[in-house]
Amino acid sequence: MKHSTDRILTTHVGSLIRPPELQDFLRLVQGGKPYDEKAYNACLTSTVAEVVKQQADAGIDVMSDGEFGKSISWAQYALTRLSGFERRPIKEDTANPFKRGADRTKFADFYAELDSKEGVATVSEAICTGPIKYTGQAELQRDIDNFKSALKNVKSEEGFLPVAAPASVIPDRKNEYYKNDAELQHAIADAMRTEYKMIIDSGLLVQLDDARLAVTYDRMVPPASFDDYKKWLATQVDIINHAIEGLPADRIRYHVCWGSWPGPHVSDVPLKDVVDLILKIKVGAYVIEGANPRHEHEWKVWQDTKLGKDQVLIPGVISHATNVVEHPELVAERIVRLAKIVGRENVIAGTDCGFAQGPFYRRVHPTVMWAKLEALSEGARIASKELWS
Repeated sequence: MKHSTDRILTTHVGSLIRPPELQDFLRLVQGGKPYDEKAYNACLTSTVAEVVKQQADAGIDVMSDGEFGKSISWAQYALTRLSGFERRPIKEDTANPFKRGADRTKFADFYAELDSKEGVATVSEAICTGPIKYTGQAELQRDIDNFKSALKNVKSEEGFLPVAAPASVIPDRKNEYYKNDAELQHAIADAMRTEYKMIIDSGLLVQLDDARLAVTYDRMVPPASFDDYKKWLATQVDIINHAIEGLPADRIRYHVCWGSWPGPHVSDVPLKDVVDLILKIKVGAYVIEGANPRHEHEWKVWQDTKLGKDQVLIPGVISHATNVVEHPELVAERIVRLAKIVGRENVIAGTDCGFAQGPFYRRVHPTVMWAKLEALSEGARIASKELWS
C-alpha cells in the first residue's frame, strides 16, 4: 500500500453512481427477468472502463471499480456469492431492520418524510438455512478482470475493490442452521476470506466495508449498555482478524462509518470511545469519515491516538451526503491539520462514504459527485504545497 511520500494521494470509499445504461441491466438482474448476458457483460466492461477514466480525469490516485459489478447493495451483494441463505418476505413492518434505531425513534417524523421521498423499503429478509460456503469466484473474477483491464489505460497509483467486512455481510440476517450467532459469524468470516484473498492475490488492494460496526450502537444502546456494545465490538474485531489472518496487512484497507443515510445522526457512538478497538484490526489503512458536521471535530482524537508502524489514515475530507461542493481550501485545511498530527506520509485524502448505497440509490447528483472528487484532488494539491514547502 503506497504512502503519500512526496504529495498527498487521493482516494474515496469505493461506491460510485451507476450510469443509466448499467442500471437498466441491473433492474432486470434484480427482478429475476430475462436479459442478454453477453450484452450485460459488455456493458459492465465498458462502464467500468469509463468510470475508471473519469476517476483519473478527476485526479484520483487510488481508484475502485465503483462497485459496478454488484447487482445488489454494498452488503447484500454477498447473497449472490454465498451458499446457505434464502430470502423470505418480512411479515410485519416492525420487523423491518431499516426502521429501527435510536436516531429513527427520536426523529420519527423526519424519517417518515425521508422514507416517503427516497422509497426506503425492505420487503424480504435473509435467512441462513444451510452451510455457508463461498460460491462467487466467477463473479468476483469478472470484477477483477474488468477493473484491472480498465486500470491499464489510465495513470493511477493503485486500485482497490471494496467488499463487506464479516459483521456487515448480509446485515440483519437470521439464523436457522448454526447452533448460535457466533458460529454463524465465524462461518461467514471463513467464507469471505476467499473473497479477500482472491482480490489480494490479483494484485489489488482489498477494502473491508463495515458500517455495521459503528451503526450497531444506534440500534443496541439503549436498551443494552455501552459495555454490552463494547463487548460485541471486541468480538467483531476478533472475527475480522480471524478472517484476514495470514493475509498481508499492507494490502488491506478497513472502512468504518456511521451509515450513509442523510439523517441527524445524534445517536452515533463517538470515535474516541471505539478507536482503541478499531486500531486492533490488523490492516494497513483505516478509512474513517470526518467531513460531516457530526464527526469533523473528531480529528482531535488523533492527537492522543497513535497509528501503528507503517499504517495509513484515510480521513473523509469530502462528504458524500450533501450536494454542497466543498471548497478546495477547506479540503486542504482538513488534510493539513491531520497530516501535522500523524505525519504527512501517513495521510491519504478520502471521502466519508460511498456516493451510491446500491445500484439505484444515490446521495448526490452524478455531476456533483465528480465536482466533489475534483475538489478533493485540488484540495490535496493545495495541502501538498503547504506540507512539502
